[in-house]
Amino acid sequence: MAKLAICGGKPIREKPYPSWPIFDEREEKILIEILRSGKWGRINGKKNEEFENKFANYHSAKYGITCVNGTVALELSLRALGIGAGDEVIVPPYTFIATASSVLMVGAKPIFVDIDPKTYNIDPNKIESAITSKTKAIIPVHIGGCPANMDKILEIAKKYSLKVLEDAAQAHGAEWRGRKVGALGDMGIFSFQSSKNINAGEGGIILTNNEELAERAWSLMNVGRSKKGEWYMHYILSGNYRMTEFQAGILLAQMERIEELMRKREENARYLTENLKKIEGIEVLNPDEGVTRHAYHLYIFKYKSSHFKGLPKMEFVKAMNAEGIPLKPGYTLPLYRIPAIADNLKDDRYKDLYLPETERACREEGVWLSQNVLLGTKEDMDDIILAIKKIQENVDEILERLEVKK
Repeated sequence: MAKLAICGGKPIREKPYPSWPIFDEREEKILIEILRSGKWGRINGKKNEEFENKFANYHSAKYGITCVNGTVALELSLRALGIGAGDEVIVPPYTFIATASSVLMVGAKPIFVDIDPKTYNIDPNKIESAITSKTKAIIPVHIGGCPANMDKILEIAKKYSLKVLEDAAQAHGAEWRGRKVGALGDMGIFSFQSSKNINAGEGGIILTNNEELAERAWSLMNVGRSKKGEWYMHYILSGNYRMTEFQAGILLAQMERIEELMRKREENARYLTENLKKIEGIEVLNPDEGVTRHAYHLYIFKYKSSHFKGLPKMEFVKAMNAEGIPLKPGYTLPLYRIPAIADNLKDDRYKDLYLPETERACREEGVWLSQNVLLGTKEDMDDIILAIKKIQENVDEILERLEVKK
């Protein structure tokens, strides 16, 4: 009789993990307040400005500019930094498409630098060799909420006079050496898309400590207007990327529980790490020593098929899902292999590009648990551990099943 759920056995768990988003009367109250006020857009409302100030202060930034989403936040930041046609921007290839597509959207070229296998963040030791006379900026991604090595990245940027735009879309509240990410470089962005640790369904924000960059980003967000100019005077060619007051209101309410939920994720992540380390064939990531707080938008770990008799990563993920564990395969292709990116890269440097650590993470090793899973109980974490051990002990069931299918 089969033991594994994917082969017909009883799953480890049948109840769901904590649902997302989390909301209560705070969101309801502020939405009703905005609805009844009749001030639904930032043109005549004040909730966007209130949230901008609150979020910027939380991340030790002087300025915050909300916009429609994190993807647009990247594009507007690049434009504010003066990045355009003919320029090159260094990016990691293990991240959401927006990190690279935003570069293409402003007419520049993304230059891919491999990740550090210990952290899955961009490997700072490989950045300098990718710098050319056309390089204008670096976009470090704080993947899954784990800060990239900002000491080395900022040092390189200073040496070569490059701009640093932090992609902190997944890193709300994360810290590098006790300082929150997002305002360590020239600019930084966050996303409030529905999966994010604080969310409004969609939305984004740009942070900076530079007044000139803040004013330019605000203008780009608001159809090229100037805060000092007439309403129908437009100084920069741009579109309308304003966020609604309803979204800003939800985010103000979400901010009230950010610390409570962060502590819960951190507690469960520590417990998971301690126990996953004990399983042969499972490797936890090892953040740089400068990481003083991980936001855990994702809990990423490495699956080693050699300890599961060669069972491919995707089959392992399917088996975990059958046991009731919502494990995800993560990014399954490096960005330079995604058609929307690859079809726009005609430079010889991209021909036959193969970055081994990213390829391995995508195809063989990298797997994720979403942040809401870490909001469960210790028993919920134990089920993850038990499911992995169960699959490892009974992996022959899957291998035999796959053989029969051939």
